Amino acid sequence: MRKYIGVALIIIAIIIIVGVWYINSPYSSTTRTFSSYTLLDSAFQKYKAQFINSDGRVIDYSQGSITTSEGQSYALLRAVWTNDSTTFATVWNWTKNDLQHKNGDHLFEWRWGKRSDGSYGALSGGGNNSATDADEDIAFALILAGHRWNNKIYLDQAAQIIPDIWKYETTQANGKRYVTAGNWANSGNEVVMNPSYFAPYEYRIFAKIDTKDDWNSLIAPGYSMLDAVGSAAFNTGSGVGLPPDWFTMQKDNGTIKVASIPNADSNYSFDAMRVPFRVALDYFWNNNNAAKQYLLTDYIFLLKQYQLNKQLVSGYTHDGKPLDNNQNPDMYATSIGYFMIADTQVAQDIYNNKIIKLYSNDNNSFNSDLGYYEQNWLWFGAAMYNKALPYY
Repeated sequence: MRKYIGVALIIIAIIIIVGVWYINSPYSSTTRTFSSYTLLDSAFQKYKAQFINSDGRVIDYSQGSITTSEGQSYALLRAVWTNDSTTFATVWNWTKNDLQHKNGDHLFEWRWGKRSDGSYGALSGGGNNSATDADEDIAFALILAGHRWNNKIYLDQAAQIIPDIWKYETTQANGKRYVTAGNWANSGNEVVMNPSYFAPYEYRIFAKIDTKDDWNSLIAPGYSMLDAVGSAAFNTGSGVGLPPDWFTMQKDNGTIKVASIPNADSNYSFDAMRVPFRVALDYFWNNNNAAKQYLLTDYIFLLKQYQLNKQLVSGYTHDGKPLDNNQNPDMYATSIGYFMIADTQVAQDIYNNKIIKLYSNDNNSFNSDLGYYEQNWLWFGAAMYNKALPYY
């Protein structure tokens, strides 16, 4: 008996010593090895507690506690990719009941919150308008959910949304079909476009559901558009290949220029940085050579910047000048797919030092001081790097 007690005490002592070493080591605050639980599942659990109300509304505290259709779409995608059917149903019910248009179409109000009179609903200044990226992602999330959980209702609801995206959020320009920025963006001879709304992997699936509309006709013109705007001469001169946040196209001849709407410019920043994520998904899921060639050709600027400076800043002018000296986790997370294609060593370095270091094993979450937008894109980027975005 004494012999066994002695062995037990030795084991306990070893456990204590190892525990003390771990607590005081860098491994206690930084995830070194990916697992679907510690990164994807647990981070989403913490995200839900921080940003999603019990009724399914996602709140962006950085903008006065508003809700956007984009935020709802991200929650739906994360829920289906983590197999969280309960959260998906809750978020979708709120989105359907509170954001979806009640008359005319099945699109969604993009900006919702507390109004000046104390009531809640679509906010003034165009909050009742739609944002194409959110509408696309909501419909796509419903398709994924319908297949993952064998739920025909979700597939039927997606089938209602998709034709209205085509009708109100795509248009003909210079003899080709393009996705626009929303139901408000198509006026006269000029159409407002946001390159980060181009989601070719979704159009390939929409074509299987909405057979009346030629969704595949959006893909080739979309890639040509990305290539053209990356090198176009906007207000700063010829570009370095990166797409602008916004631009306009003349429908009669395809001429592109800086968008003439408030807070829109030709910088590569908050909006445009999402382009490589969407294009990389099209390559990873569909082995699309056009996606690969676009990234390898037009995004070499980012690779050279990282090789030179070991960092990327939060945004660049169209001709490649840094907008500031600040690093933004979104820039790394949204571009990780490009680096996976262009240089696997750089991709690994970015994942280890720019993405995963913002995740703590102690809290099983990305740093809580990061906003909802940053946490979503860190999650998407980490999931892409670890090939954890199943294409149902």
